[in-house]
Amino acid sequence: MSLIAREIANDLREALGYDKATIVMGPRQVGKTTVLHQLFDDQAKVLWLSGDDGETISAFQNLTVASFQQIIGDNKILVLDEAQRIRNIGLKLKIIQDNFKTKVKVVATGSSSFDLANKINEPLTGRKFEYKMFPLTFSELVKQDGLITSKANLEHYLIYGCYPEVVCTPGKERQLLNQIANENLYKDVFMWEEIKRPSNIVDLLKALAYQVSSQVSISELAKLSHLDAKTVNRYLMFLEQSFVVFRLSSFSRNLRNELTKSQKFYFYDNGVRNAMIGAWAPLASRTDVGALFENYMVSELIKKNREISLLQPAYFWRTKQQQEIDYIEQAGEEISAYEFKWNPAAKAKIPKSFIEAYHPKTAEVITRENFSQILI
Repeated sequence: MSLIAREIANDLREALGYDKATIVMGPRQVGKTTVLHQLFDDQAKVLWLSGDDGETISAFQNLTVASFQQIIGDNKILVLDEAQRIRNIGLKLKIIQDNFKTKVKVVATGSSSFDLANKINEPLTGRKFEYKMFPLTFSELVKQDGLITSKANLEHYLIYGCYPEVVCTPGKERQLLNQIANENLYKDVFMWEEIKRPSNIVDLLKALAYQVSSQVSISELAKLSHLDAKTVNRYLMFLEQSFVVFRLSSFSRNLRNELTKSQKFYFYDNGVRNAMIGAWAPLASRTDVGALFENYMVSELIKKNREISLLQPAYFWRTKQQQEIDYIEQAGEEISAYEFKWNPAAKAKIPKSFIEAYHPKTAEVITRENFSQILI
C-alpha cells in the first residue's frame, strides 16, 4: 500500500501562510513527522530538530534571541519534533515568535498534550495555530482504497485499528500494536513524574479496555487498579492528555430521570485497546463485538472532528429507566444523536422521550451496513 494522504495536510499547508507558530499534537506513530516531510522535503532552508535529542534539549535550555540566531542560521523553517520534551517550551517558542515571526516559520509537534498544552497555550496566546492528528480516519482510507474495499475491511479495523503502519503492513499487526502501546505508555505516560508505579496504570488501562462502551465507576476502577480514587482521576487525565483514551460525559438538560454524572471512556484506536488485553480473536468468536463497534464509531467521529471541543461537544445519554443513546454531538443549537448496533437486525431506535425533549437534527441507528454514511 502506498503512502496514505492525510486530510490534515491541507490545514497545515494553509497555516504556513501566516506568521504564527503551527502546533501539531497527537500520539506517537500517527504520521505527524511524515506529513511534515511531505510538506517541507522539497523546500530549501528547513532545519529539523527533535526534543528526543540531547543536543537539541541543551541548545534550547537557555535560549536567547542571539543563541536562536546561531541555531537557525539562514534557515527559514524550523520543524521541532517532540517539542514537549524541552523544558518551558512555550516560553522558548514565545521568544522565537516575538523576535523572528517574519523571518522563521516554526512548526512544533508533540505526542503529549499535558506538556504542550500546559507549557505552550499561555505563553503562545495569539501566536499559534493548533491542530490534533490521530490514527487514520475511515474517510482517508476510502480515498486510498475506495469505499467497497474499506467497508470490507471493517473487521480488520475493529480488531487492529488504524495506525498508518499497522494498516500498511499486513501480517505484522500484533507486533506493531504491542510496540505502539508500549511507546505511547512508556515514553509519554510513564515519564510523568507523578506516576511512580507503572504497573498500576497498566491495570487501569486493562480495566478501561474491558469496560469500553460501558459507564465506568471511579471506585471500581480504583479497586481493579489497586489505586485510590484521587490517583485514578489523575491517571485518567494523564491518559487523556497523552491521546490514549478520551471520555464522554452524560448529556442532560431538563429531564429529571436523566443520569447527569455518568461517564464513559473510549480508546482512540481499537488496536491499542485490544493490545492492552491481548484480544486478537476474529469477530465471529468474540463476545465484545458490540463494544468494539461502538468504540470504533465513537472514536471515528471524534477523529473526524479532530477532537471534542467546547464549540462541538460530544456526549452519551442514558436515563434511570435504561433508555440510552451511544453518541450525541452538539454543534451550536443543533443536536445529532446516534445509536450503534453491530447487528443490522437488532431492534433499536432513538427513544421517543429524547426526540420530544430535544428535537435532534439527526437521530439514527447506525449498523455495520450503513456506518459509512456518517464517516465520509
